[in-house]
Amino acid sequence: MSTTTARTPRGRQFFANPGPTNIPDSILKAVAHVSIDFNDPAFLTVYDGVVAGLKRILKTQHEIFLYTGSGHAAWEAALVNLFSAGDALLVIETGHFSESWGKMAQDFGLEIRTLAADWRRGADFAALRAMLAADSAHAIKAICAVQNETATGMELSIAEIRAALDATGHPAMLLVDTISSLGSLDFRMDDWGVDVAVGGSQKGLMLPTGLSFTGVSPKAMAAHKTSRLPKSYLNWTNMLTRRHKSFIGTVPTSLFYGLQESIRLLEEEGLDQVFARHARLAEAVRRCVRHWSGNNGPQLFCLAPDRFSNSVTAVQMPEGHNAEDIRRIALGTFNVSLGGGLGRLGGKVFRIGHLGDLNEPMILGTLATVEASMRVAGVPHTPGGVNAAIDYLADQARAA
Repeated sequence: MSTTTARTPRGRQFFANPGPTNIPDSILKAVAHVSIDFNDPAFLTVYDGVVAGLKRILKTQHEIFLYTGSGHAAWEAALVNLFSAGDALLVIETGHFSESWGKMAQDFGLEIRTLAADWRRGADFAALRAMLAADSAHAIKAICAVQNETATGMELSIAEIRAALDATGHPAMLLVDTISSLGSLDFRMDDWGVDVAVGGSQKGLMLPTGLSFTGVSPKAMAAHKTSRLPKSYLNWTNMLTRRHKSFIGTVPTSLFYGLQESIRLLEEEGLDQVFARHARLAEAVRRCVRHWSGNNGPQLFCLAPDRFSNSVTAVQMPEGHNAEDIRRIALGTFNVSLGGGLGRLGGKVFRIGHLGDLNEPMILGTLATVEASMRVAGVPHTPGGVNAAIDYLADQARAA
């Protein structure tokens, strides 16, 4: 009588989560730096170079503050440094993360007004202009927008939000979450009139989790002077007294050596080429999913082609099938890690991250594994989606 045992996956794991993301070997080696006094002139040179590099990636000349914490820490820093209890903020609904940022603001006693949106189609910018025009008393102090909604695979046009503010003459500040877009999608803080840009280390910057930052405009710095929400560790005024203009406490020096290498890699490839690579890999994933959608198979969650995210694709499962089954089989049997559905999308979608340190073979391997996992799970689909991705990538290679 024979017994079967669970398979132990071998080989390097294919990590296709939308955050944290793959960390290149050279960044891992850079992070493994010996301890150094954060006031040592040698480290201060690294620190200053990293801040200058972040400004180039954010495309800003404005102030930058950094924090030991995930992107949520930078969310909180933006809120407590700008507002007072009772201030009204307008949150543009995009999905789980716009909801979470709004909930955090409510926890601080801020009034949240929401521009409601269909999570599969995105916000109506005409409705945004109407809301701003109707706010004749300018009660809305700021707009909070997530440039790339990781939960739904949808990009929000920051330029169109700025256009709505300008068209209505509304003085609200513009706060933008770039956590899953920076270093993967184009972002232009100064050109788009963004007052606070929130970023984190663990996605397009290809670093371990634990470092976050905000770019802050002069308009936002002026608002900071009248903010009355409690703050101490995240207080920009306190930070400005420090040589580092950040970190009330110990500076995470190792992460700066990693960020130095991340910036080098991004600029060596060229930001425009980085964005083009993300767009190419994302389109290959979308063509594969569209092919699978036949025979009542999985579908792209985002239904607005002009708003497709180039850093993550959310895939909606057919009725009666649980996305967690696909994730479990992909990881447990084939050693491929996919992203799960967040919030109300739990069990309904799985997510394929295609941001950061990724190339064509890694994406094709992930897609082949997803198709194999669907066969194992008995999920209806039209086989051959990977070939659709191969055809597209081959055409792109021939045209290059």
